Amino acid sequence: MIKGIQFYLNNGTDPYLNLAKEKYLFDTIEEDRCLLYLWQNQNTVVIGKNQNAFSECRTELLREEGGRLARRLSGGGAVFHDLGNLNFTFLCATEHFDVSKHMQVIQTACALAGIKTELSGRNDVLADGRKFSGNAFYHSKGRSYHHGTLMISADTEKMMRYLTPPKAKLEAKGVKSVRSRVVNLSELAKGLTCEDMKGYLLSAFERVYGMTPTAHPPIPEADIRELAAHFGSWEYLYGNPLPFDLSCEGRVDFGNVELRIGVRDGVIHTTQVFTDALDINISEEIQNALVSCPFDLSAIDEALAKRLPISTAHALHTLLAEQIFA
Repeated sequence: MIKGIQFYLNNGTDPYLNLAKEKYLFDTIEEDRCLLYLWQNQNTVVIGKNQNAFSECRTELLREEGGRLARRLSGGGAVFHDLGNLNFTFLCATEHFDVSKHMQVIQTACALAGIKTELSGRNDVLADGRKFSGNAFYHSKGRSYHHGTLMISADTEKMMRYLTPPKAKLEAKGVKSVRSRVVNLSELAKGLTCEDMKGYLLSAFERVYGMTPTAHPPIPEADIRELAAHFGSWEYLYGNPLPFDLSCEGRVDFGNVELRIGVRDGVIHTTQVFTDALDINISEEIQNALVSCPFDLSAIDEALAKRLPISTAHALHTLLAEQIFA
């Protein structure tokens, strides 16, 4: 049972420090507390745990224009953050994790701003039929968090310039561009700012949980410096490239997927899976299924079927059959 709620308002805009603070709060949250962390990144593209940075973002352009690439611990797709975007994270023990309650906080905060909202799909919140918030989740060692974005007055031109979503994703959602399916809340509530929304969120947090939130003590930067360096390292952001021989990509039942396969002597010896799936373990499951498997579609089908749900194995079969074994 949750006995108290806390909030942490972060003023820094360095994505690596912000992610390090999120991880610190995650690791130290008390079992009977729920904490709301509010934070902002400046000119940053944040990709999901298992995504391929080079296929999701124009990395060189982002760097040239002073932006940063960051990779979060959770799954899901790439998002653009600037100071017109407010990020939130709900952290608590897994036994108290309640996404519906968290969403109620978000929707109540928007209602306080005079904006009607609705939930859509696996992790989106819409206003006026357009997306303003995407959400993702992370679970480890009995703790969980739910974090997401709130577009207040984000620069959609930069969003279009930096993000390169797979064509399959846009076609599946029936839209023509990134910008056409998003909305800034300041368009619907004139004059709304991120500072305003922080106040609405804290009020909604108190209303939904029926408790008065208390401020979490400041986090000493010295305690998270090493963790921030990890989040900003080249190895973590881009990983080590492998000498792949074959690749395919498309949209399957769990999201977008890019599969790279190295074959030697008729056997798969290296695999890498990039995806925006919310399940952060799916990439590892696919990779483990394929390594040392004979490079034969029926053998691959059998290997995937042993580790994955039937629908997922079938979706991957279709992708491989159409793009590699055609």
